[in-house]
Amino acid sequence: MSSHDVGAPAGLPWHQRGLFWSWLSVLVILLDQITKHAVVWTFAEREVLPISPFFNLTLVYNPGAAWSFLADAGGWQRWFFVGVAVVASVVLIGWLRSLRRTERCISVALALILGGALGNLYDRIVLGKVVDFLDFYWGSAHFPAFNVADSAITVGAAMMIIDMFLPRSAPASTPDS
Repeated sequence: MSSHDVGAPAGLPWHQRGLFWSWLSVLVILLDQITKHAVVWTFAEREVLPISPFFNLTLVYNPGAAWSFLADAGGWQRWFFVGVAVVASVVLIGWLRSLRRTERCISVALALILGGALGNLYDRIVLGKVVDFLDFYWGSAHFPAFNVADSAITVGAAMMIIDMFLPRSAPASTPDS
């Protein structure tokens, strides 16, 4: 049985659970919102600032999800994605509560995903769309623009995949009484 199967005992304080890593979620939200505000204050929509032969900064708004999924759906998608983000955030918080602080890889992964989800949730509630500004490309082929929240979600998801392949130590056994 892996440590993921056991979970954190209910009596553990928050700082000994995966919730300890929620400071990382707060950091992601702050970095995400600071960078988004800086770009919105600095750039006109669709303005491009070339940084390198494969990277631009540009301000784009995405009312949809990844790769502008449902961007042209007429407005209902805003509240649909708000609902999805709220449900996902509740699930992630519950999952973090069930982990021990020492389960670092999965806890950090979940904290990154939670921070990213909440950063984009804020945009959806306040603006009705997500602010994107990181534009990577090769030649004339552009990857969809994204932001710090999207980056945290991507890194967190990659860490979850890596965590699946990490060796697990057996849970500590309790002596028979």
